[in-house]
Amino acid sequence: MSSKPGFFKSAEMAKKFPLNPKHPERTCWGCDKYCSVNSLQCGNGSGRTQHPAEMLGEDWYQWGDWGIVADDSPADEKAD
Repeated sequence: MSSKPGFFKSAEMAKKFPLNPKHPERTCWGCDKYCSVNSLQCGNGSGRTQHPAEMLGEDWYQWGDWGIVADDSPADEKAD
């Protein structure tokens, strides 16, 4: 269901979810707003929600029951 390499979108998701973003620490991943760390809008707590890649590593979507089937292209968002 991925339309671009390095992104995943299911029927339930409002926005595409990047599998390995360049700077995940700059964004709150708790809802579909993807707010900046300095401008949290949804009231999802007092801090930001980390991206799974920050906690589990770059291959986070390959383990567990995430329901993500991604192509194995290395072109996530690392265009040089």
